[in-house]
Amino acid sequence: MAADTLSDVLKTVRMTGAAFFSVSARAPWVAEQLTRETVLPMILPGAQHMISYHVVTEGACYASLLAGESYEIKAGQVVVFTRGDPHVMSSAPGMRAKPLPRDALPPGTPLPFRATFGADGPPSARLVCGFLACDAQPFNPLIENLPRVMIADTEASGAMPWLAELVRFAWSEVSAGRAGGETMLGKLTELMFIEVVRQHIDRLPDGQEGWLAGLRDPLVGKALSLMHGDPARDWDVGTLARSAGASRSEFAERFACFVGVPPMQYLAKWRMQLASGLLANDANIASVAAEVGYGSESSFSRAFKKMVGVPPSVWRDRRVAA
Repeated sequence: MAADTLSDVLKTVRMTGAAFFSVSARAPWVAEQLTRETVLPMILPGAQHMISYHVVTEGACYASLLAGESYEIKAGQVVVFTRGDPHVMSSAPGMRAKPLPRDALPPGTPLPFRATFGADGPPSARLVCGFLACDAQPFNPLIENLPRVMIADTEASGAMPWLAELVRFAWSEVSAGRAGGETMLGKLTELMFIEVVRQHIDRLPDGQEGWLAGLRDPLVGKALSLMHGDPARDWDVGTLARSAGASRSEFAERFACFVGVPPMQYLAKWRMQLASGLLANDANIASVAAEVGYGSESSFSRAFKKMVGVPPSVWRDRRVAA
């Protein structure tokens, strides 16, 4: 059974979105992001990875890594910091502010929180800002292969028409403050992130290597789809090569070139990612072993500890407690 590999990864790593801030800013203005320690427990307890995003709905502003490049973001554009790196949003490049305190959003604060920055006068920018949380361990090939900063444009050539509609709808939800708006904005966030990733994949130059480029390669993409569609099957390189329509040597070389590891090593890592999710739901270890393709609980436990660093029982207890 073939699989949509990107969707499979997004589902398995527990991607969850939240919109925290509706921002109206008047130049000059500057704001620095909330810390990872503040955000993650609020949107996905136990998650290991945070992604920050800002949708500019009116005007323009700058997004700047603390020790890196500044990017001008105009109305209709989305900027995503895929590692949750500390960054500043401001009316001009090079500005700095103190990070928002951990108690900036006390428990029970209605979301999205409305924030105003800058002096008096008409807004120079309006934004919807928020976060996505997901698992990074034991294996998240998407996060590992994304650039630290991605910018998508609702009017870009080839962009899905509904991205612009999502941005407008997100602002409408923020402005209306209707019941269920927090959940609605979280789902819109997840959809926007998927479209940002799609735009990034579409813009990858010919000859680009990596897992993302491999998704659109006929041989590698087919093999990834097969492994994700039936991870418990007793795959081998020869079977995958024949299914992809290539010789064993050609396929093995091409897969490693794109993905960075041999096919069987990739499959083993993906099985452990699947297993970690099942264990987080307090599943029985023997049933998890069978579901991800291991003939015995002991062989699965050895493989899991070797790759993840702790036995599956310890991983399960930690995740269930979180």
